[in-house]
Amino acid sequence: MDDAAKLLLALQFGDSAFPSGGFAFSWGLEGLAADGLIDGEDDVAEIIAQQLTSRWACMDRILLGRAYAAVDLDAVVRVDLLAEAATLSAPMRAGSRRAGRALLGVCARLGVEGVAAYRDAAAGDGRLGHLAVAQGVVFRAVGMTLAMAEALSGWAVVSGLTSAAVRLGLIGHVQALKMAGALRAVLSGLLAAAVPEAAELSSFTPIVDIAVTRNAQRDMRMFAT
Repeated sequence: MDDAAKLLLALQFGDSAFPSGGFAFSWGLEGLAADGLIDGEDDVAEIIAQQLTSRWACMDRILLGRAYAAVDLDAVVRVDLLAEAATLSAPMRAGSRRAGRALLGVCARLGVEGVAAYRDAAAGDGRLGHLAVAQGVVFRAVGMTLAMAEALSGWAVVSGLTSAAVRLGLIGHVQALKMAGALRAVLSGLLAAAVPEAAELSSFTPIVDIAVTRNAQRDMRMFAT
């Protein structure tokens, strides 16, 4: 695959219009806003940066890499079960599985080789289908390098959360673009550091996890998390 083809592939899967299901999640922003804990773009930027550094880099990136390297279906299942066990918040587990299964479903319908088997496995086991694992399976299947897959996964955090913040009225479109530019530097720094082979999963975003749990109990909400 030449450089132009790689770029076009990343653009296709990184497009906000790609129906992967992630648009339904604010990953805590809605709950934090409802509780009056967000006051302007600085707070939004801080929350997204924390999601990148304290969740994505030390958990989702590792899970993606292990799913990408998995040699067979059983190996992917083991990674997915690890994702399930390591995600302590029930709403976050449910949201991750819903987004991951949406990605698997779309790619299976597109005929991406090898994806349908894991979609079926996830459909038959309520613990499977986490987003980071689905990304590892899908991005490898379509021919992305691991570096491309990691970059696209991390960028999905930035673009998804800035988009959610706009839809919630927390920031405007121009603010979102400026914020994404600054967060791109944060993500680049994280991607520049290699993942240790024996890296252990960790995640520490307690305020977000609490906000997601509280938001799930509200009768009126825009997002699933």
